[in-house]
Amino acid sequence: MTEIRDLDGTATLAAYRDRTLSPREVVADALARIDRFGPDLDAFVLVDHAGALEAAAASEARWASGQPLGPLDGVTFTIKDNIAWAGHPMRRGSLTTSDTPATENAPIVDRLLEAGAIPLAKTTMPEFGWKGLGDSSHTGSTRNPWDTRTTTGGSSAGAAAAAALNLGLLHIGTDGAGSIRIPAAFCGVFGLKPSFGRVPAFPPSPFGPVAHLGPMTRGVRDAALMMQAIARPDPRDMAASLTEPPDYLAGLEGGVRGLRVAWSPRLGFATTIDPEVARLTEAAAQRFADLGAIVEEADPGFPDPIETLNGIWLVGAWCVLRGIPEDRRGLVEPSLRAAAERGREITAPDFVAALNARGALFTAMARFHCRYDLLLTPSLATPAFAAGHLTPPDGRFGDDWLSWTPFSYPFNLTGQPAATVPCGLTEAGLPVGLQIVGPMGADARVLAASRAFEAAQPWPVLAEPHVTHRG
Repeated sequence: MTEIRDLDGTATLAAYRDRTLSPREVVADALARIDRFGPDLDAFVLVDHAGALEAAAASEARWASGQPLGPLDGVTFTIKDNIAWAGHPMRRGSLTTSDTPATENAPIVDRLLEAGAIPLAKTTMPEFGWKGLGDSSHTGSTRNPWDTRTTTGGSSAGAAAAAALNLGLLHIGTDGAGSIRIPAAFCGVFGLKPSFGRVPAFPPSPFGPVAHLGPMTRGVRDAALMMQAIARPDPRDMAASLTEPPDYLAGLEGGVRGLRVAWSPRLGFATTIDPEVARLTEAAAQRFADLGAIVEEADPGFPDPIETLNGIWLVGAWCVLRGIPEDRRGLVEPSLRAAAERGREITAPDFVAALNARGALFTAMARFHCRYDLLLTPSLATPAFAAGHLTPPDGRFGDDWLSWTPFSYPFNLTGQPAATVPCGLTEAGLPVGLQIVGPMGADARVLAASRAFEAAQPWPVLAEPHVTHRG
């Protein structure tokens, strides 16, 4: 008999319809496994046992009467701790924030609740989501379920760990420089950074011009199911798309036959890449040719846009620090304070120049996609490394965390949809991700391509974490 932990959202909903499974059973199973694995993962800020069980009972009653609230009735989800969930604190991974509960939901939470989904918990993140790791002074170090000595990556750290073990079916992540794709790749799950503005945000992020919200799930079908709900317009976000989203499920099984696909192993500028990552992602890219795509090796033709990113990202870090009372700034992680001080020195003309450079990068990629329907790259330049470090301890990538994620931040600058899908395991048993990038607005194409690869190369799933550390 299939375990509840092995069911995706589609199978769970089918079981509700035919009465072989109830929302209370699903929620109770998820909560039991959260309680069991929580101490080893440190993936949750809070778990709302009572609220989830109450919502499950209400969902079960609706299914019994044949009147589900919406298309996600009884499907479980988690919320990253920089997303507002009414009645619960939003600590953002920082000791400087308060336990005062949020008074309203973020749009993404509202959309899931309206569809009948059941919130379970809030997930961990580094302080204010400023880095691609999973540790914070508020919650400690979130651990990778594939090897708990290693980092999940971040900043959607707890969401990735939870998705790997199906501790909830749908997980809300945010992505300002890779914060969905980094931990999804390290933890062997699917993550999608949608087109900028496709999923409304409120309150706005201090990293607003590059900040996205999107799904993190064990499989692609659940991400498409989630996008159906969360990609709708909301008047609170001035940058949000005003159009209703397409049906992300309708063409999900359409495959990639006939698509022109560019494979760029280094994006033209990444100088250091782990040999196992290079080997596994090269093989994954060639798999697209087996699926009927026309695959060519090609670089988009732009230099490393790291200074453009820093011109925006570091200003966001300064905005964060400036908003903290001076008598509490000593509680802020030193590396974030240092980044913020760099941002403080960026002038207004330099900031505008970075925004303009972002526009030029968008144009370059738009022209590239006139020739290619999709772009494939490695998701990251390294597999997961020891928790508690900004970069791999062997020194290959220096001391800047952005040095090992050169493939992610360019597409925060352009705003294009970009996903990571698991494509193999290293000899040490750590996941590696393949990034799939589409033109602006082509989220459905990226999902379909991800699903085609997932179907051709199924991914092993974890029943429980590989615990290699204690304490």
